[in-house]
Amino acid sequence: MRREMSVAGSFYPARASEIERYFEHFSKIYDENSQIPKTKARALIVPHAGYVYSGYTANCAYRVLQNSGVKNILVVGPSHRIGFYGSSLGDYKYYKTPFGEIGQSEKIHKMLQEQFNLPFMPQAHAEHSTEVQFPFIKHYLGECEIVELVYSSEKAEAISEIIDFVLDQEDCAVVISTDLSHFYTLKNANELDNVCLNAIENLDVGMLGEGCEACGMIGVEAMIRSAKKLGLHSHILDYRTSADSSGDESRVVGYVSAYFTE
Repeated sequence: MRREMSVAGSFYPARASEIERYFEHFSKIYDENSQIPKTKARALIVPHAGYVYSGYTANCAYRVLQNSGVKNILVVGPSHRIGFYGSSLGDYKYYKTPFGEIGQSEKIHKMLQEQFNLPFMPQAHAEHSTEVQFPFIKHYLGECEIVELVYSSEKAEAISEIIDFVLDQEDCAVVISTDLSHFYTLKNANELDNVCLNAIENLDVGMLGEGCEACGMIGVEAMIRSAKKLGLHSHILDYRTSADSSGDESRVVGYVSAYFTE
């Protein structure tokens, strides 16, 4: 089975050459003001909106992960299309992207099935929160293989156990997909999003309950729990809102990227 592209041409361009122009533009802007940290990241938190809005924020995180030498990535994202209990583990031999196919990490997939007995619900996997990550992974990490996990009504503790298990394997990383607050004024969005940023930076699950409105907050909480348990350190790379691209400050969406190191 192949995981077809469901949001190519909407959330991101359907042609590889157009995506490359985005990535080159994002990287050029970043490099004019900053330097990509040369460190081995174990995990990322990245946004999942259209590339014109959140691509810059995600791009710098994948450039960090590019230097980490990972061979397998667990991509975790919330379901936006259907509601269900628990999580769905994708079971696809290949994941299509405009840059070519990404292979499924059969080793990690089998281990997760055996360890956690996760179901596969195909209808949950026409999901943009995970899919928008695939072109970044294929472009920046080449032959790296992936496993896709989409969750709906799930406990953060359950996903944290999966993250712990994956990060305990050799050459493995985790990508957590989330956007932040939705459709507030820029001022209010900044206030709410700062709660999320502080929670990530301080690895403080309790802070999330003080106003964070991330759509992928379950995944974020799970990552924070795992980072504390595994002794990882968090680093915020970029924060911005859709207003940076659209100029509209009346109804914005917030985006953050962060990486985790030992």
